[in-house]
Amino acid sequence: QVQLVESGGGSVQAGGSLRLSCTASGYSRNSVFCMGWFRQAPGKERELVADMYIDSGSTDYADSVKGRFTLSQEYNKNTLYLQMNSLQSEDTAMYYCTAVRYGSGLSCKVPSAANYWGQGTQVTVSS
Repeated sequence: QVQLVESGGGSVQAGGSLRLSCTASGYSRNSVFCMGWFRQAPGKERELVADMYIDSGSTDYADSVKGRFTLSQEYNKNTLYLQMNSLQSEDTAMYYCTAVRYGSGLSCKVPSAANYWGQGTQVTVSS
């Protein structure tokens, strides 16, 4: 049973920073194709924030967060981090960690392809 546990959300002023963490358990690292972060604000569609391909460490970011958000991986702790800088009110949302297995759709770009989801962590940015 794979579990993803997020932490690090909270409330900050515009221009501030947060670091989100996603720790995975109950799986073999070799079975995971990619991991990523999605977010959803009230009344809006769920959207991709960033993702990482585990074998290569290659990352990708939504245009809206490029230059402000950074993904990193701590191998020994099976943890994915999202460093969020220069936060704006438009970043306010529930943030979810995801994982995609080999043998599935092999995409981290759409929510329907994710095999596992964390419980979500709330990020609120005040003007």
